[in-house]
Amino acid sequence: MTAPGATVVAVDEAEDVAVDGLRWLTGAARETPEDGLAWPARPSEDVLQPMLYDGAAGVVPALLEAWRHFGDDSYADTALRAARGLAARVDDAEDDSLYFGRTGLALVLRTVHTELGDTASGEAADRALRLVRSRFDGTRWGELFELMGGNAGIGLGALLAGDPDLAVLAVEPYLRTAEQTPAGVHWPHRTGVVSRLHHISHGTLGIALGLARVGAATGRGDLVELALAAVADVVSRDEAGPDGFLVRHSTPQFLPDLIDPVSYGWCHGPTGDAQLFRALRDVTSDPAWTALADRCWHTVTRSGVPRRLRPGFWDNNGRCCGTAGVLALACDRIAEQRDAYDFADVLVADLTARATRDAEGARWSNVDFRSTPGGLEPRLGWAMGNAGIVRELLRYVRLARGGDPGYAFTWPDQAPVSPPA
Repeated sequence: MTAPGATVVAVDEAEDVAVDGLRWLTGAARETPEDGLAWPARPSEDVLQPMLYDGAAGVVPALLEAWRHFGDDSYADTALRAARGLAARVDDAEDDSLYFGRTGLALVLRTVHTELGDTASGEAADRALRLVRSRFDGTRWGELFELMGGNAGIGLGALLAGDPDLAVLAVEPYLRTAEQTPAGVHWPHRTGVVSRLHHISHGTLGIALGLARVGAATGRGDLVELALAAVADVVSRDEAGPDGFLVRHSTPQFLPDLIDPVSYGWCHGPTGDAQLFRALRDVTSDPAWTALADRCWHTVTRSGVPRRLRPGFWDNNGRCCGTAGVLALACDRIAEQRDAYDFADVLVADLTARATRDAEGARWSNVDFRSTPGGLEPRLGWAMGNAGIVRELLRYVRLARGGDPGYAFTWPDQAPVSPPA
């Protein structure tokens, strides 16, 4: 039975597109020497990417989602082979972070162990976390110092992969490196920059997310308090209140010739801000965070997305920066707050219409308005490609049919769905 507001035809079409997207995704896999599977970021590339952001580790959650959704063991078998390929990359990974390196591999391998009972994946996850710990210099792991490529993500990933001690080790340096602002605190996202980024992917809110979740899970109130001070800084920068919520990308603007000052997606906009506020709702039990998430949603739904109103305004279908990331939040709200399906249906219709479909399957091309032609080669992974889009389409279909609103693998920076109030 399809939920009121979501048409049967739209839901069935979304599922069909997701199936085609999975076919294109699995068809692009490359075999590895250990009888594993791996993927490049784009089909035209030779380099095989293991990372969560744009590689095989981000493909595995889509495969697990398909396995749960359809009950088809072939997707689980493909996930196991992908995990075998990831396990072989644990030792030679050059990066230790959640989205770009070894911590992301550890988290996905731990999930494969838990979901599919593969002990080799669990052993590889343990080895990966040991290596991450061994490469800590006492303050950081590299140039980046945020959620995606730095300490906050390593802390969050380690926590979810079963190593709370490493999680605390990773986020404690934020206590001594915080910079005071008139309203709270913030940090540079990397060494040698003047700009301070504000949002979840590379900015203050991403660090706050790691601090809050690690602090709450380990009984470290000082970490939670620091998270709240960081969020206070960002909230003070809101330009859309009292009904909406919109904060600029950075102060002063980082790379102003390349990056717009305002965005609306998960990475640098109110979609991702709302995910942080959902997490704080669960950590603090304070309804004020739900109110802030509502304000974010007010802004997103009135921004014009997913229409392509002007070059560069909304030219991405993906989970990180585009329509699929907004769909994830729309479905969270449907499950938790009984929101109408109207806006989710608009997002799904847009994704369905923008898919390229042929005998090889379905895929999505994003746009670079600065290039001619502007259409980019379709990508395979979580951030900009099929893995991230397909996963959200399947969840929408399941939710619309009255099924479980949870994921087979809940993304580390997306709070699990809470029961409706």
